[in-house]
Amino acid sequence: MTKTRNWTPRRRAACALGTAALVGGTVAAIIARKRAAETPPHRVGVAANGMDYEVFGDGARTILFIPGGPGSEISTGLMGKLRSMMFAPYVDAGYTVWNVIRRRHMPVGHTVAEMADDYAQFVRDELGGHVDVVIGESYGGMIALYLAANHPSLTDRVVLAVAAGTITGWGVEVDLDMARAQAEGRYDDAGAAFLEYITPGDEMANLRRRLGPLVGRFLAHPETPPGDLIVEAEAEVTFDARPELGKITASVLMLCGDQDRFFSPDDVAETAGLIPNCTLIWYEGMGHMRAASSGRIPRDVLAWTEQLDAAAA
Repeated sequence: MTKTRNWTPRRRAACALGTAALVGGTVAAIIARKRAAETPPHRVGVAANGMDYEVFGDGARTILFIPGGPGSEISTGLMGKLRSMMFAPYVDAGYTVWNVIRRRHMPVGHTVAEMADDYAQFVRDELGGHVDVVIGESYGGMIALYLAANHPSLTDRVVLAVAAGTITGWGVEVDLDMARAQAEGRYDDAGAAFLEYITPGDEMANLRRRLGPLVGRFLAHPETPPGDLIVEAEAEVTFDARPELGKITASVLMLCGDQDRFFSPDDVAETAGLIPNCTLIWYEGMGHMRAASSGRIPRDVLAWTEQLDAAAA
């Protein structure tokens, strides 16, 4: 006699998530190994103001990449290879990519605008005072807005990948939960908080708790100091760049998912409307994490820069 299983919605979701994680991890590992020999030249260093960085490629034009958060660190191992693969299209197009993380041991109360000042100092000290393109990913996009508004001479082109001038209350709460859990060494809770990025909603809370320990293993012992995790998360509470957006003189490209719960479609549309020269591309059917990891991003960025180059010729 064949037994039949009672596949409840929650059980189906758990199975699907587990299968997706297994398949995704396996595929990523295979691709990373296959492309390891093809990744662009890579070097690391520490700037005069204490900000760690890694550099990919040696092209004539420069990209400053500001990573997401809370927390930022130089990727190693498989994640480092995946980061190299992400930057490869820009390197192939003739860019040098500088991935620069936040400075360490930021003072309590350090704001997103002040983090932008740190990056501005980095550009002046290390990159001759100007970069061709700034790409801000998620939290990095929040910083990039202040960089463009308050330091207009540093770049003429800014890309906001899954970011806007305000963040939702839900997004602030989730980031605070994860940052506090990581900072306090509660990695099971950190894993559960991270899963809320992917499986939000009260109906998925039990699933997140069950899978939290597994995901938490990958979040354990972060390179970012605990105090910096908290500073970055708490800076989101007061983050609102909208009053500054009218000052931006750079051309801006926004790439955003229309199902993003961190930066809602309404907030994205408002941000685009407040920036004088802004192009907005929606990634339909995508939430925050899916849009942030989309292979469309480098293609859209390079197509946009080519259009600007052609218009300026």
